[in-house]
Amino acid sequence: EPFEGTVVRVRSAGVERLAAPEPGIARLRVQAGHAWDDLVAQSVAWGLSGIEGMSGIPGTVGAAPVQNVGAYGQEIADTLVAVELIDETTGQVVEVPAGELGLGFRTSVLKHHYGSVPARRAVILTVTLDLADIGTAPRPLTSDRLRQALPVAAGAELSLAEVRDLVLQTRRAKGMVLDDADPDTRSAGSFFQNPIVSEQFARSLPDACPRWPMESTREPVIVIPLAAYDGYVPRAAPRNVQYKLSAAWLIENAGIRKGMRLGRSRAFISSKHALALTNREDGTAAEVAELARFVQQRVAADFGIELQPEPVLVGVEL
Repeated sequence: EPFEGTVVRVRSAGVERLAAPEPGIARLRVQAGHAWDDLVAQSVAWGLSGIEGMSGIPGTVGAAPVQNVGAYGQEIADTLVAVELIDETTGQVVEVPAGELGLGFRTSVLKHHYGSVPARRAVILTVTLDLADIGTAPRPLTSDRLRQALPVAAGAELSLAEVRDLVLQTRRAKGMVLDDADPDTRSAGSFFQNPIVSEQFARSLPDACPRWPMESTREPVIVIPLAAYDGYVPRAAPRNVQYKLSAAWLIENAGIRKGMRLGRSRAFISSKHALALTNREDGTAAEVAELARFVQQRVAADFGIELQPEPVLVGVEL
């Protein structure tokens, strides 16, 4: 069914460099309608690090905090300082610190959660970020997630521009960079969130299932004052480490093939990336939802995990 309502598209654009809060940090205030990837390209050209791993993500800067967008080990929560917004309940323009936005894995208090409404109804006007001013020269790649995802040798030194180019190449190979000539890019990006599970549940899955700890698995350092040492060293309290799983691996290993569709439906699994649901032939939202439900059911039956959608669903339910 057509959407019955008014859609407001924020078209503001522009990047302003504010006074640096400390040496080595650049603070940027960006208009909400500014294209996200244009901001990434500009920050890379300026030698500013912190969002280069999120190159190629479509959409606007104002949408990024709502979703807490992220890729390859980076997310906007890592660099976000504050947002300026119109609070719909009061009509006032206010600046809200990042710590009050409830930022989590692909969510915030501003997002319409699956089956519910946002905790705070507002329209973002500007976004303020703090990025590391590291320059444009090659440097060692320190991000484990980027090293795993990009075709680079161990110990390689890369400039921010080279990292951006490699990220874009990787995303294009998955159909995750908009291209009118590629029907696999007609999607909402990754349709399902990578699920987060307990360490115990992660151990129950096949060893081949990719997983990433959500916090360090190293034992904490215990410091004992020398004057109080009596020969006994206490054990550190056990920690409940959670793991992020690869939703794409779960989908493929539940028997769902890349490029498949249900019957004569016009909604397809991307031929390049199992995590993307594509609309190649003027399909309907109902057809996309039907395919999404099928994926959820197969993964739940095989692995006991109910995948949650990443996009906001308007006028349709799974």
